[in-house]
Order: sequence, then C-alpha cells, then structure tokens
Amino acid sequence: MKIDLEGKVAMVTGSARGIGREIALSLAAEGAITIVTDIQEAALGEMEQIFSDRGYTGKQFSCDVRESEQIRSTVDAVVKDYGRIDILVNNAGVVAGGPVDRMTEAEWDATLDVNLKGTFLMSRAVVPILKKQRSGRIINAASFAAIVPRIGTAAYAASKAGVVYFTRVLAGELGPWNVTVNCYAPGMIATDMARYDQLPDKDQARLLDTLTIRKWGREKDIANLICFLASDYAGYITGALIDVSGGKLATQLPSDSYEWELE
Repeated sequence: MKIDLEGKVAMVTGSARGIGREIALSLAAEGAITIVTDIQEAALGEMEQIFSDRGYTGKQFSCDVRESEQIRSTVDAVVKDYGRIDILVNNAGVVAGGPVDRMTEAEWDATLDVNLKGTFLMSRAVVPILKKQRSGRIINAASFAAIVPRIGTAAYAASKAGVVYFTRVLAGELGPWNVTVNCYAPGMIATDMARYDQLPDKDQARLLDTLTIRKWGREKDIANLICFLASDYAGYITGALIDVSGGKLATQLPSDSYEWELE
C-alpha cells in the first residue's frame, strides 16, 4: 500500500510546531500541496524554509482559528491560488490546567475558543468548498482526555469531548457529499512541549505503566494516521474517533503483562 496524496490541497491548523508540524511535513512529503497555518510568525518562517529546502509545494499563513475574518481571508487565498481544498486538519489546540475552583473564566474561554470553536469556524469555512467538489476530508484533533480525562483538565477535556461529538454530527451532515469527517485521540506524545521522555525516571515509569505499548508516542505516529485518513484508502471511515495512545488503559493494569515477561 502506498499513500499517494499527489496534487491534493491540504490545510493544517496550528502546524508550525509540534504534532501539527509533523502532520504538515508528512502530508507534503506524500505529495500534497500543504497549507501551514499558525499564529507563531517565527515558526512559520522556519516552515517556509523547510518547504523550500525539501522542494515541497504549499504556503504558510498567519491565521488565528478564533477569528472568522482571518479564516475567511486565508481560505479564500488558498482557493484563489489552488482552486480547491481537499483536506482540512483541525490540529490547533491549547491546554489550560488547574482545578475547577481555581480556573479563571479567561482560561476556560481561551481553551474552548481554540479547541472547539476554532474547529467549528475552520470547518464552517471549508465545508461549502468540499460540498461543491463532492469530495474531501476533515480530520479533527481530539485527545485521549476525551475518552478518560485527567484531574485538573476540565476545560481541555470538555473541549476535546465536544470535538468528538462535533465530528460525528458533521460526518452525518456531509455523508451525502462524499466527505468524511473523523477525529483522532493522541495519548502521551513526547513532543518538545510535553517532554514526557525528560521526566524523572520514577514519573516516567508511573505513566508508562498505563500503556499497552510501553513507550512514548512520537509526532510521526499521529502524522502517519492523518496521511491514511486523508487518503483514498480511508474512504469508508467516517464519524470515527481513532485512539492513538499506545493502548492507554486498554486494560486495567497494562503493566501486568510486562511484569509477567520478567518472571
């Protein structure tokens, strides 16, 4: 099986850093014309240089997913340049932690605005184009927190659970137009931001004990899934939440099997 996205136009939000960066680079490597959007100007400049060095096709835009006018302007520019949009990856996200009784209204609003409202605004802008083409893919970033939340992540977990049900509803609405809508749930991915692999050994062991595949996830694990979901091979998958967590809590105590292996 060879994933071939040659000539497809893909937009990836929040894609100048972290998981989004790897998604954008992987889509471009598979031949997609890849549009990188982010609010980090310096990181966008770095992506522009990488695209130039590697011969990838696409552009970089400063775009805040909370701002309808910026979204509209960016989408219009992409359609003007390339005539279509085939793939939208709503990757942009933020995390605000802390117990509910200490969380500020501003922290709650910021998390919901980026993670959930941003997904809605971007999708709303692109859906008419996909309907007109009668084809396309929308792929949304949920989280393992939407499956089993952690204490101190009420805003984040609520926003990502919202993404899951938004995805299911939108999938139902776009089925007649041959447009699929899915979401993915990363687990503990060792990004530069999360740095799970740089925690003290004791803390790493405690967290790794929750995983069936007892190792940290990497950005590429997510990007590989996105490339598949964006391809023709995934044409019969829609409305799905796909767990990319290494089997986190697939059983009550995944670490038991590793202990058995040592006996």
